[in-house]
Parts: sequence; C-alpha cells; structure tokens
Amino acid sequence: MANQLLAGKRGIIFGALDENSIAWRVAEKCHEHGAKLTLTNAPVALRMGKIQELGTKLNSEVIPADATSVEDLELLYEKSMEILGGKIDFVLHAVGMSVNVRKKKPYDDLNYDWMQKSLDISAISFHKVMQTAVKMDALSDWGSVLALTYIAAQRVFPDYGEMAEAKALLESFARSFGYHLGEQKKVRVNTLSQSPTRTTAGSGIKGFDDFFTYAENMSPLGNADSDSCADFCVVLFSDLSRMITMQNIYHDGGFSSMGINPRALTES
Repeated sequence: MANQLLAGKRGIIFGALDENSIAWRVAEKCHEHGAKLTLTNAPVALRMGKIQELGTKLNSEVIPADATSVEDLELLYEKSMEILGGKIDFVLHAVGMSVNVRKKKPYDDLNYDWMQKSLDISAISFHKVMQTAVKMDALSDWGSVLALTYIAAQRVFPDYGEMAEAKALLESFARSFGYHLGEQKKVRVNTLSQSPTRTTAGSGIKGFDDFFTYAENMSPLGNADSDSCADFCVVLFSDLSRMITMQNIYHDGGFSSMGINPRALTES
C-alpha cells in the first residue's frame, strides 16, 4: 500500500461477522492502510461467525461486547486502549438487527417488544457507544465516528420493517452527538448510507434479490459493493475528511438522486 492513510491510528470495528460483512472488509482495508484495530461483536455473533479468523489474519484482538450494554462497552474501551496503546482515533458502528424482519412480521402487525429491541440494538447502541466514550475520555481529538445506515430512513421500503425507523434514529444521533463531540473534542460523527449489499443480514430481507437488481439498474454507477464502501470508510477515518461532520453521506452509485432510469424499466 503506497499511501497508508491510517498509519499510526487506532480503531474499533463493530459488527464483523464473516467475509460477507461490510465491517469485515472495512477492518481489512483499515489494516492495509496502517491502522491498529480491535474487533468486537456480540458474544452470540462470535460463536456463530468467523471473526476470530479475521482477528488472527489482522493480528487484532477480538473483544466480545454487547453494544446495548454500557458495562460491556466500558470494558471494550478499557481493553482497546490498553491493547492499542492509547485513545481511539476511529470507530465503526456496523450494528443492526430486527427480530420482526427476521420473523417476517409485516409492518402493520409488529411485535412492539421486538421493535424496542430493534431500536436498542440498531440505533440506541450508537448513542451508548459515543456516550460511553465521552465519559471515559476514550476518543482522540480530531477522531472519527461512523455508522452504517440505509436510505430507508428517508424513503419507504415496505419489507425493511421498523429498521427504517431505527436508521432514522441512528442518523439523528449522529447529528446531535456530532455537535457535542465536535465542540468537546473536534471529533466528527457521520453516517454512511450504503447501497443494498449482499451481506448475511441484508440477504435475509424479503425480496432482497429483486430489489438488489432494481437498485443496480436505477443507479448510474450501479450498486456500490463492500470493497468500495470499505475504501470510503478509510477516507472518512483519515485526516483527509477532518472537516466533515454531522452528515449522512450517500454511497450508492447515484441511486439516492434518481427519479427513474430507463434502464430500470427495460431490464426489470
């Protein structure tokens, strides 16, 4: 790698499950660009996925942590700073889960207990990640905090269920906490709205394959894949983006700006 954009930086990556995870690719790219990392996911995900393999490959410690548990997050930051040798320069929040979607509950017949769990895991955990970091003074000045989101926060995608509301809340937390972290530590906070991507979680959404093809045909550049998403995350973690904060940035091949693409009509 000729230009190591993250040389000397320390980061925490949430959400890598297997090689199909965007977070997995982000971790690999950050490592290529010279960053030192710790990897984390919920204990149940660690048992189901391959994150230990990624940790071995990148020489990165894997620290189990439930992102909804402040106690777990405190331990995560404490261990990460000890292992990496200082405060954290960047954090990726790639955490999301809806029991209603998994159970194929329609939007007008949601289980509200499951909805609250979805909001806690997929959005409120982002606030907890940042608030815990503030209380522990765990973030370096001019650091970068990033969460993955989706355009369903702004537009209706019927089979995405209450995850649309979770993503809207996630983006709101980025703006609100972005102000506070900017004032306190010059830390920037953004969300990245990614194209539909063939991940383990995304592929479980009803009608995903048809929508993936539709988005591919609607987008002038086609869908952004995991590798290009990971490249852009590196830029957002690097000093090249030090004045970008409180933004929801679309990384979707142009899909978010399109009304209609004739190609989508002829190839659907």
